[in-house]
Amino acid sequence: MPILFAACAGNNALTTNVSPSSSPAASQASAKLPADIVRVSAPEIELRAGTTGEATVQLTIANGYHVNANPATHSFLIPTKLDVTAENGITTGVPVYPAPLTKKFAFDEKPLAVYEGATAIKLPVTVGAATPKGARTLRAKIRVQPCNDDACFPPRTVETSIPVRIN
Repeated sequence: MPILFAACAGNNALTTNVSPSSSPAASQASAKLPADIVRVSAPEIELRAGTTGEATVQLTIANGYHVNANPATHSFLIPTKLDVTAENGITTGVPVYPAPLTKKFAFDEKPLAVYEGATAIKLPVTVGAATPKGARTLRAKIRVQPCNDDACFPPRTVETSIPVRIN
């Protein structure tokens, strides 16, 4: 059952070169993909005003699935991407993505850089010197494209909060 590599590209449709009625990948794609294939969480961080620390955004990818690493192996693949909205007095730096796994899939000649299971993105967080003490929340969005060994599914954005306590 050959799957065209375009299935993992930026389009939102699963592409196969076999008839939809005979393809397990096509029937799988037509079934609703569970919402919790990729779960995202972030523990609270504590910082003092005028300092920089590091938040951890944890991705938990369901067994049998993976997401493309950042950077992705090919320019047409959708990489995992973290975007964070700044909060008054709190800024964030460039996310530090984890080292990927390199796996070979039947649909590509080249091994792909992916994340599976539990993986963490590190995020530099700076609190301004004049920022008052108290609890704040950074809003974060992670764009991922879940795939299994046979097909990729439409990209999705998973939202989470990063709690920041300023002491």
